[in-house]
Amino acid sequence: MSWAPAFLSAAEVQEHLRSSSLLIPPLEAALANFSSGPDGGVMQPVRTVVPVAKHRGFLGVMPAYSAAEDALTTKLVTFYEGHSTTSTVPSHQATVLLFEPSNGSLLAVMDGNVITAKRTAAVSAIATKFLKPPSSEVLCILGAGVQAYSHYEVFTEQFFFKEVRIWNRTKENAEKFADTVQGEVQVCSSVQEAVTGADVIITVTMATEPILFGEWVKPGAHINAIGASRPDWRELDDELMKQAVLYVDSQEAALKESGDVLLSGVSLFSRWAAVQLVSLGSQGFINLPFHLDSPRPQSHPRPQSPPLLWGGCVCDSS
Repeated sequence: MSWAPAFLSAAEVQEHLRSSSLLIPPLEAALANFSSGPDGGVMQPVRTVVPVAKHRGFLGVMPAYSAAEDALTTKLVTFYEGHSTTSTVPSHQATVLLFEPSNGSLLAVMDGNVITAKRTAAVSAIATKFLKPPSSEVLCILGAGVQAYSHYEVFTEQFFFKEVRIWNRTKENAEKFADTVQGEVQVCSSVQEAVTGADVIITVTMATEPILFGEWVKPGAHINAIGASRPDWRELDDELMKQAVLYVDSQEAALKESGDVLLSGVSLFSRWAAVQLVSLGSQGFINLPFHLDSPRPQSHPRPQSPPLLWGGCVCDSS
């Protein structure tokens, strides 16, 4: 390599990605390509995760190639359990490497924290656009970390909610969130208080045991489940998983990494099972036994079950 790769700091990445809403069109295209299988030109294996057991941490390696953009990238991400609430080091840290696909040369090293936060929130917004109940009025966020802020940003840009609520295990962090963001946010003392009657729920916690219970969620509410990214982590209880319709961006990843899926005992791949495993696509979703913009067969009326989104994504390179 005869030249040094470019380095983009978090501030420089932020300058280019001022709004998560700008990411929505390219991410919709990336999701459509990924969901199209070989025809979509995306190669993305399930991420490799190396445990750092001594320090309760993990290193994830996430390579991807997209033929449509001719983009070859790898994201390296670390995530650690049990961070002190006063720690200045975030629980998740990421770096994105961009390569020249024609010869493999390293072109750029980019701070991945901003990219991860904004693209994750934008993908949640895409799913919410298609799955939220009509006339949704109440948004609830569980968790008050980086992902809570990025989700609030894009959700208040893309949708109108009459009420926004937040809960966090450490209430002071929830109060800091409410004081920091633009707009009125109600700080709740319990998860049940926060989610009761909510139309859209976002879970962005580091929980390893269920914090959200099906008996608290109103019929038809939409849930973006972000936090439980390990096979032994949970955010959602069995009752909620078994009564929900589940949408993911990668079936393979969900069956390997999602503790909510693996530990709940839900039945997957049944055409009309309580939980259906399907993929995000260009018109909302593809690989469905029905289309979201078409009526469901009369023999299978649309259930009043919460639609759930879980997943990682090919979208860091988009």
